[in-house]
Amino acid sequence: MGRRRALRRAVLTGRVAWGTLLLLVPGALLRPVGPATPAARWTLRVLGARHLAQAAVTLRWPVPGVLVVGAAVDGAHALATLALAAADRRQRHAALADATVAAVWAVLGATTARYEEES
Repeated sequence: MGRRRALRRAVLTGRVAWGTLLLLVPGALLRPVGPATPAARWTLRVLGARHLAQAAVTLRWPVPGVLVVGAAVDGAHALATLALAAADRRQRHAALADATVAAVWAVLGATTARYEEES
C-alpha cells in the first residue's frame, strides 16, 4: 500500500506543479521552444487548468478507471500536438515538446493505473 500511495502522490504532485507552471509562467516555458505569442500563452494556461482539474479528479477518485481515462486524455493530447507539429511549421518545436510532455504524462498515468490494479 505504501509504494502505491507514494507513486500516486508523486505523479499527482508532479501534475499539480506542471499545471501551476503552465498557468503562471507560460511565456517562460515557451521561450526555449517557440514564439510566446498571446495565443500560445493562453493555450498553455488552458492546459495548466486542465492538468489541475485532472489532478483534482484523480485525488478525489484514485481508482484505476479514472487513471486510465486521464492517461487517455494525455495520449489524445500528445496525438493532437503531433498533428499540429505536422501542420504548422512555425509551431513545430513547441508542439513536439508539448507532445513529448503529454506522452510522458500518458505513460505515468497508465503505469499508475496498472500499479493500482495489481495492488
